[in-house]
Amino acid sequence: MATATGSFADILARYEPVIGLEVHAQLLTRTKLFCSCANRFGDVPNTNVCPVCLGLPGALPVPSREAVTLAMRAALATHCTVHETSIWARKNYFYPDLPKGYQISQFEKPLATEGWIEIAGGDGARRVRIQRIHLEEDAGKLLHEGFPWSEEKSGVDFNRSGVPLIEIVTHPDLRSPEEAHEYLAALRAVLLYAAVSDGNMEEGSLRCDANVSVRRRGATELGTRAEIKNLNSFRHVARAIEYEVARQVALVESGRSVVQETRLWNAGRGETASMRSKEEAHDYRYFPEPDLPPLGIDREWREEVARSLPELPAPRRRRFVAEYGLPDYDAGVLTQLREVADYFEAVAGESGHPKAASNWVMNEVLRKLKEAGADVATCPVGPAHLARLVRMIEDGTISGKIAKDVFEKMWASGEEPGTIVDREGLVQVSDEGAIRSAIAEVLATSPAQVAAYRGGKTAARGWFVGQVMKKTAGKANPRVVNELLSQALDGGG
Repeated sequence: MATATGSFADILARYEPVIGLEVHAQLLTRTKLFCSCANRFGDVPNTNVCPVCLGLPGALPVPSREAVTLAMRAALATHCTVHETSIWARKNYFYPDLPKGYQISQFEKPLATEGWIEIAGGDGARRVRIQRIHLEEDAGKLLHEGFPWSEEKSGVDFNRSGVPLIEIVTHPDLRSPEEAHEYLAALRAVLLYAAVSDGNMEEGSLRCDANVSVRRRGATELGTRAEIKNLNSFRHVARAIEYEVARQVALVESGRSVVQETRLWNAGRGETASMRSKEEAHDYRYFPEPDLPPLGIDREWREEVARSLPELPAPRRRRFVAEYGLPDYDAGVLTQLREVADYFEAVAGESGHPKAASNWVMNEVLRKLKEAGADVATCPVGPAHLARLVRMIEDGTISGKIAKDVFEKMWASGEEPGTIVDREGLVQVSDEGAIRSAIAEVLATSPAQVAAYRGGKTAARGWFVGQVMKKTAGKANPRVVNELLSQALDGGG
């Protein structure tokens, strides 16, 4: 990003961004946080509502044990301390989509504090500290378009009102847009592994606000921060932070002051715009929720939740490197989603060739799933079938080139690779007599190429290999082809 203050790299050479993220994750509960209304996306507006989530007089909230359990899973998966007692609070503000005029949240005594998420960095993995995780209910949603009357007025859908959220707040530990992107990806992976949230940013079940300030390199005092809202994708988070850093540096270097405020990200224009002055905690007039007692969590409940957690992405990535000998990059890709990691481990275990299994999962399976817009759960090539294909390549039954054609047929039909190979006669030819015969035919019909090769143009060797493979319909064993070609060409035969 080029600016009046130089390229973004130039800006980073002079200034240090200080970034903290606030992530709201919608919990995968069946019902809302304080009532039995369905927690479901996409239903007809204002159908999943009741007196409790609409805040009608006399209606009393009752906390969902399922929601608290999922919030604890998130806290323990991010190494936070879950407190025995946390306090519900009213966060007071007025907005058309907030039916009660306040949100039930947590403030002074949140559910959990002081954890961390591991991210990859230039000098290896490092930890981004999490300051707090607290539970709160969501507000409704304003609808500004899509209706016959949209040009004249806005609608309000209260289906989201009361939906359970956790807010995950970092310390200001991030130092670049790339680190913010890396943190969000790592956090989302943890939430998915722990089955806490579906992490769908398009549907609003994962939302992020970024607090951004800048300071001169070497300075220790924090600058004035601005909060950026309306960030609905990882890419927009990184772009918005980069823009905001450049904007603040331009202000500082022109002698003006950065104003503490809330800004909205306009993805179409690629810039942030002022929304309102930044609120402080006292602006919300927090006070303990009078209709709810303190939330108590005993050791037995906490330990039960801890035992239910799966192996998480960071330790699983390290195990893939140590146990299977994979490069760290491969291990990172394979462990991003729990289902993909499970699939890979099944293929690696059954095939006995983990690196080959990694290559096939990363390069072929993930490619096909992306093309189809599908996930591993609907993959037509099961782990056992892919493992069989890997073994057939490794034991020389078929060539790698043929294997790719077989894989495409497996994907289309769901058939086992052996069935396809046998039916179509695709077994790799390793018989030296048949391959010598093919080589002889190629050399006999290519005297000019043979003379050029023997005259020193050895780069033509690949051409001969290709011709022999073509002559054998791609079935010849490449290792045997190379050995016998060496004898024929270099030996003068």
